[in-house]
Amino acid sequence: MKKAVSSLFAVLALAAAACAAPLDAFRGLSGKIDIAGGTAHIPVMKEAAKRIMTVNPDISITVAGGGSGVGVKQAGEGLVNIGNTGRALKDSEVQQYGLKTFPFAIDGVAVVINPANKVDALSTEQVAAIYAGRITDWSEVGGKAGKINVFGREDGSGTRDTSTEKVLHKGALAADVNVVNSNGAMKTTVAGDERAIGYVGIGHIDESVKAPALDGMVPSQENAAGGTYTVVRNLYMNTKGEPEGLTKAFIDYIYSEEGAEIIRKCGYIPLPRK
Repeated sequence: MKKAVSSLFAVLALAAAACAAPLDAFRGLSGKIDIAGGTAHIPVMKEAAKRIMTVNPDISITVAGGGSGVGVKQAGEGLVNIGNTGRALKDSEVQQYGLKTFPFAIDGVAVVINPANKVDALSTEQVAAIYAGRITDWSEVGGKAGKINVFGREDGSGTRDTSTEKVLHKGALAADVNVVNSNGAMKTTVAGDERAIGYVGIGHIDESVKAPALDGMVPSQENAAGGTYTVVRNLYMNTKGEPEGLTKAFIDYIYSEEGAEIIRKCGYIPLPRK
């Protein structure tokens, strides 16, 4: 009889654990998590942080950008608990800092122009020529005559790395490419300049910018998930050594079903934990 009762309690405990909300893991905890790095990650990180801190005000979570290079360096030097990157870690970075990496989402990278621009489609060859300075006027690619104002990301940006490899064919950049330091800044810049061209993570596309078809592929979350848009990369959280305590709880939350819902809401495609 006792054995049967014990088994019943065990089953009930497992059922209760299965039904527990992911945020319950943070109840009774306290402390601080600092996060920095890739700017494509910011909407996901901020929404997760807001939900966690609402449930438990004894937890403080800061989220900053800076780009993938900053994420690697600050996590590696112990300045933040989680360093985000929009690219895979290099072997040298793993060896230098002892980093552990956690891919959690798929993001597409899209070329963006101002909504007033009538250009609806570009080829990667045209975009590469624009960034190399071989095409300098919108009339050369079917737009209204006027100088093309070219914007790119800073060295170390994961969005830049993906664009360089998959859109610009690793070509050289013209000396007059203007540099901005985040996906958000890129979107704001292009939204305010009718002759601008830039690139952002698909999750940052809204009505303030226009994403023309690229090599006939329409940049969208659905197309990236289905494989019909191929300019994609993974988003990663990285820690110095195995995560523990609050940091581990945060990463576990991102991989929960609620975390997946946040990722989808922010325009990305959730990845299962490996």
